[in-house]
Amino acid sequence: MLRPRWIAMLVLCLVVAGVFSWLLQWQLVRAIDTDRPESGATEIIRPIDEVVQPGQYLDDSLVGQKVAVEGQWVPGDFLVVSSRYDDGAEGYWVTGQFSVDASPEARSIAVAIGWSDSRDEADAAAAQLEKRAEAAYVAPDQRHVADWQRTELTGRIIPDEGPQLPPGDDISEMIRMSPAALLSRWHDTEIDGAHIDVYRQYLTSDDPVAGLVETDLKTISSHAPQESGAVNWLNLFYAAEWAVFAGFSFYLWYRLAKDDWERELEAIAGVDPDEE
Repeated sequence: MLRPRWIAMLVLCLVVAGVFSWLLQWQLVRAIDTDRPESGATEIIRPIDEVVQPGQYLDDSLVGQKVAVEGQWVPGDFLVVSSRYDDGAEGYWVTGQFSVDASPEARSIAVAIGWSDSRDEADAAAAQLEKRAEAAYVAPDQRHVADWQRTELTGRIIPDEGPQLPPGDDISEMIRMSPAALLSRWHDTEIDGAHIDVYRQYLTSDDPVAGLVETDLKTISSHAPQESGAVNWLNLFYAAEWAVFAGFSFYLWYRLAKDDWERELEAIAGVDPDEE
């Protein structure tokens, strides 16, 4: 075992075991979450600017965070999204473009305002909201010179579901809550030739009145996200695998070196050590 060949093999095994040990440590660091948010942190209402900016992706720990935002509804953009389940019941969401008061840049966020189990009721509610929003709307580039009434919304910030084609013949039907798909149908998406900034996420409103008018819409059932544990067991399993691999590299060296040594004994003495 002290011959140069086996010493070189031992050095190689040490290098391999070192790599496996580094991977073991890497998995352990990710298995224990030492920077978890406090329990119930998502239920504390925070200004949206503290949580995410337009165009940015939402951190996993902030999915479902309660946020507050001020601005105005944009008329002409109250749209109905189907295939929305509310505590197991299928129905419809009425959505809208909410222009956020954030000078000097204009920015908008898609908002799910309320839920209904009837398409007719959802369409009627969208028409009511449209009428009220049209009367109150002031364009973002005019808000610095005109008196206008801010609407404050609170709700949960949720990641984009991504667009999807509807199963039926009506290709205009929307079945996913996708800000990207809604943006393609919105009005007033440009100011002085420049596109407004849009959040990748959407908001589920806490109040179906939406600061506008009473409708038959019901409050969307949007529960607090489940809190994950401090230990990621999958990462721990991977860490254990790397520990086994590191140990096996030394065993492999020992087994090969021992076999070679035993063969040398057989050649010299003509004796099989296994028979002793």
